[in-house]
Amino acid sequence: MKVLITGGAGYIGSTVATACIEAGLQVVLLDDLSRGLRAFGEGRDLYVGDIADASLLDRLLADHPDIDAVVHCAARIVVPESVADPLGYYDTNVGKTIVLLQRLRDAGIARIVFSSSAAVYAGESGEGVDESGALAPASPYAVTKAMVERILEDAATAGDFRAIALRYFNPIGADPQLRTGQQTPTPSHALGKIMQARATGEPFHLTGTDWATRDGSGLRDYIHVWDLALAHVAAVQRFDEVATATRPYRVVNLGTGDGVTVRELIAAFERVTGAPLAVVETDRRPGDQAGAFAIVERAADELGWRAQRSVDDGVRDAIAWSERLRALLGDADGPGYS
Repeated sequence: MKVLITGGAGYIGSTVATACIEAGLQVVLLDDLSRGLRAFGEGRDLYVGDIADASLLDRLLADHPDIDAVVHCAARIVVPESVADPLGYYDTNVGKTIVLLQRLRDAGIARIVFSSSAAVYAGESGEGVDESGALAPASPYAVTKAMVERILEDAATAGDFRAIALRYFNPIGADPQLRTGQQTPTPSHALGKIMQARATGEPFHLTGTDWATRDGSGLRDYIHVWDLALAHVAAVQRFDEVATATRPYRVVNLGTGDGVTVRELIAAFERVTGAPLAVVETDRRPGDQAGAFAIVERAADELGWRAQRSVDDGVRDAIAWSERLRALLGDADGPGYS
C-alpha cells in the first residue's frame, strides 16, 4: 500500500511517515520546506514544493499512479501567528487544500486522512469532549481546520472521495528512536516554551491563570507524537472499514483521554529533569481557550487504537530530541532549512 503524506518533512508528517514505513507501507512525501526539515526526507521519496503547485502535483501523481491514500498534514499551525495573519492562514490551509483535493479527485484517489485539530471544539470548560461536541474555533488557525473538515464532508457526500478527519489534541515528544521530532528549535506550544525557558535561564510565562479548570491554568490532552503516528497507520489500514460507501466521512478524536493542566505539565518537566522551573504568571493570549481532553472511545472501537505513552514519556523524548536537533541543525548547510 502506498501513502502520500503532505507536510511529510514536518514534525507530524515525518513521524507518521516513519510509522508507516515500519508498518510495511510505502510513502511519498510532499513538503515545501517552509517549516519542514530537509533531513526528514533523506532516504525517502520527497517532492519539494507547494501543495497547490499544479505542475508538481501532476508530476508526482504521474510518477505514482498507485497511491492508495493521502495523509494531509501540510498546514500553518501557530495560533498567535494566525491571529496576526488570518489571510495568510486561510490561503495556505484552506485555499491551497482545495487545489490539492481537486487534483487528487481528478487522479481518482479516493482515500483522504486529514490532520485536523481539537482546536475546532468549544474549549471553555476544561472537560472531556467527544466527536459530537460543540464546535467553536477560537482562532483563524482553528477556523481553517473546521473549514477544511466541512469541505471534506461536503465533497465526500458528493462522491468525490471518502475522508477521515483526525482531530489531534496536543502532540508532544518525538520518535522514541530520535529519527524525527519538532523541526524547529523554538516550538510555540507550552512544552516548547518550558524547554526554551530552561535553556535560556528565563522564567516560563504561564499565560492565563483564571481558566475554568482545576488549578486555573489551561488544560490540554498531551498525546505522544509516536502514539499519534500509530493512529494514522491504523486509519490508513482500516480506512475502508471506517469511511464506507454509506458513511463516506468520519471524524475521530486522537488523544489520551486524560486532561493535563499547564501547571501539571510544568510538574512533569520538573520530575523528568529533577530541577525546579521558574514561572511567571501572565495574561491570556489572543485566541487561547481553557482547553479540553479527548473522549477516545471511537478511536478505540473503529481504529483499534489507544495512546500508550505518558506525559513524562513525552517530556523525556522531547528533551532528548532537542539535543539531537541541535546536532542535526549544526551539521546542516546553513540553518538546516530550505
